[in-house]
Amino acid sequence: MAKRRAIKQPAKQEQEAAAPRRRATRARAVDRQPPEAAEDFDDDSVRARILRTAEAMFAEYGMAGVGLRAITSAANVNLASVAYHFGSKDGLLEELFALRAAPIAEERMRLLSECEEKAGGAPALEDILDAFLRPALTLGMEKRLGGPAFVRLRARLATEPEKIARKILSKAFDLSSKRFIEAVAKALPDIPHAQVEWRFHFMLGAMVYTMGNSGRIQALTGGRCDPGDLKQALRYMVPFLAAGFRSPPLSRS
Repeated sequence: MAKRRAIKQPAKQEQEAAAPRRRATRARAVDRQPPEAAEDFDDDSVRARILRTAEAMFAEYGMAGVGLRAITSAANVNLASVAYHFGSKDGLLEELFALRAAPIAEERMRLLSECEEKAGGAPALEDILDAFLRPALTLGMEKRLGGPAFVRLRARLATEPEKIARKILSKAFDLSSKRFIEAVAKALPDIPHAQVEWRFHFMLGAMVYTMGNSGRIQALTGGRCDPGDLKQALRYMVPFLAAGFRSPPLSRS
């Protein structure tokens, strides 16, 4: 018996020593409070509280920077509620993003169809780019679609390395984005398709960086250039990107 106690005692001491570390880790996760949430999902149901809190916290800290315990603590719900409504943290983020992104993708397609109809199937490049960018930069700012919190969340997801982020973005936007690539290619018949795709990639980068609004250009310009004014950013972005799309094609060599 004495021998068994001697063997077990170090394990017990080890557990007691580790307990404060575990408590400290949990405390740090719970203490990560959400910023002000967007004014949607505004009923007091458990599901709405989880979505509202998760949106604000993911936007502020990124997917990897927020755990489920922090979300459920801030939303005043239990972990089982997340499992019941969303299955997992990935499922929560996927449903949140789908709810917010669907109206943006739909509005893009509507605007593209509208400008194609007005132009008899051959809209100007600027109109195509405006139809793609405007819903993200202006409609996405509306509180019913998450407002600034969702704009920041989308910008974060576009730069996060996790596979789930790429999966979520693909599911939300691949169909509409491919439609726009084809529309741009049709408007620029002298540009090889592969080069149109590269230029579309650069447009996505400009859009996401503008949405992320890091504050860098404000510091450089004393605030004269403010990407936080997304309507103004759109006004400058469309002609700039159109010029880039129209630039002479690169040689194959």
